[in-house]
Amino acid sequence: MIGCGKMGGALLDHWMTGGEDFTVVDPGLESAPAGARLLADRAALGDERFDVVVVAIKPQMIDDLMPPYRDHLSPGGYVLSIAAGTSAARIARAMGGAPVVRVMPNLPAAVGRGVSGLYADSAAETASLAHAEAMMRRAGATVTVDSEDKLDRVTAVAGSGPGYVFELARAYVAAAVEMGFSEDEARAMVLGTMGGAIAMAEAHGAPDLETLRNSVTSKGGTTAAGLDALNGDGLITARLRDTLAAAYDRAVELR
Repeated sequence: MIGCGKMGGALLDHWMTGGEDFTVVDPGLESAPAGARLLADRAALGDERFDVVVVAIKPQMIDDLMPPYRDHLSPGGYVLSIAAGTSAARIARAMGGAPVVRVMPNLPAAVGRGVSGLYADSAAETASLAHAEAMMRRAGATVTVDSEDKLDRVTAVAGSGPGYVFELARAYVAAAVEMGFSEDEARAMVLGTMGGAIAMAEAHGAPDLETLRNSVTSKGGTTAAGLDALNGDGLITARLRDTLAAAYDRAVELR
């Protein structure tokens, strides 16, 4: 594993629950999860080879840092990249044409509730993609797509999604505080309500969220009045559509 920042470290904590042995190369890291070997530089690897090389460094560092690791990938191995906004082709070039599986994780992977998109280039074997999927499922749910364009769409929906949810929750809490509740009271009510509603949707297993919404909405009642103010004019629907489009467009620019 080359680099081990915030996201890389969060994933490694979950990956360590599997059967793989991990070696981390990161000069700025003081410690790694128990059971992982930590090295300060590539030279310490000697002539060792690995079944998977994980790219967890910043995109601007890839072209300079990754080429020397070509010699450390075993025949039949693959490269797993969590470097945001970096194409599989660029990773493959840096690694001498090695097979690449790109992963777009999101922040809740840190607590085992992530949603990660995966894309395998044409050189990657089915077994390599299956292994990458199994690793990512240790940190939450996975969505495998057949193009990098779709991975950019996963980025717009799930990769950036926690930010949207945190902003909605922040505004919800602020509105509750304006109604006279303390910050702690508002936060407890809002997060509890959001978490409970999501758990209810997951428990029902039905894709029709409109039915669930209607099940808690009595005609002429308080929920109906609140929903009419929230999205009666379709503004929230339109803003969310614009939100995803803007995030997708930016992901394409960074590709």
